[in-house]
Amino acid sequence: MPWIDTHCHLDAPEFEADRDAVVTRARQAGVGMLVLPAVGAFDFDTVRTLAHTHGFAYALGIHPLFVDRAGPDDLARLESDLARHRDDPRLVAVGEIGLDRFVPGLDQARGEQFLAAQLALAERFNLPVIVHVRRSADALLKHFRRSPVKGIAHAFNGSDQQARIFTDLGFRLGFGGAMTFDRALQLRRLAASVPASAVVLETDAPDIPPHWLYRTAAERAAGHVARNEPAELPRIAQVMAGLRGWTLAETASITGANARAALPRLAALADSCP
Repeated sequence: MPWIDTHCHLDAPEFEADRDAVVTRARQAGVGMLVLPAVGAFDFDTVRTLAHTHGFAYALGIHPLFVDRAGPDDLARLESDLARHRDDPRLVAVGEIGLDRFVPGLDQARGEQFLAAQLALAERFNLPVIVHVRRSADALLKHFRRSPVKGIAHAFNGSDQQARIFTDLGFRLGFGGAMTFDRALQLRRLAASVPASAVVLETDAPDIPPHWLYRTAAERAAGHVARNEPAELPRIAQVMAGLRGWTLAETASITGANARAALPRLAALADSCP
């Protein structure tokens, strides 16, 4: 079964020089499906075009780190694009949306307004969501308790209790490169202990590199690159397999089924991918 990377920013400028080669390496590694979430109205067309060009899936949404530079026209554009492409089988979610309590200086009230508006659109168009959860799990749960929308909590790194509430609400939890660090004790415990039905895999490429790609600030300043790629997903999966006591084949089967359940339109796409 081909691997599914449920979160990859293939449109990022870090991939501009060799994007086709990145896709080739992913497929050679057995990663047959990528989900490409937008981060703002400025890249809606880009992620859609990339998904159709390479046979992948995409999501449309306004990322919490881009909300402060967005306006009502961006929400209107999101609504318009979701309506225009509602029958596009490669449009699998509204995302990347959410809240961020880590980056200083964000207008949190504005972030809450954009999240609520995007959740309403997801409900209207009957799409799941891909959610940015960065020190914001409790704030997000206040919204999700009032909404029927489900999806994936991307790069989840909350408490045991928060994980339980997300999964009880029907969310899957995204695990990626951060899980590969031995010092990430809480995250590794979550990866090992949450229900098997809740686990999906992601790279967040070019971000969140696994430990074997990580570079210190000094190394980065010296020009060493720490770019993540979707081709790293099977090796990340090996870490998950070790934590769970699964074989690699079981890990592919379980996480693939969970991705299809979280993003239902993925099923037909993933089954037809090379």
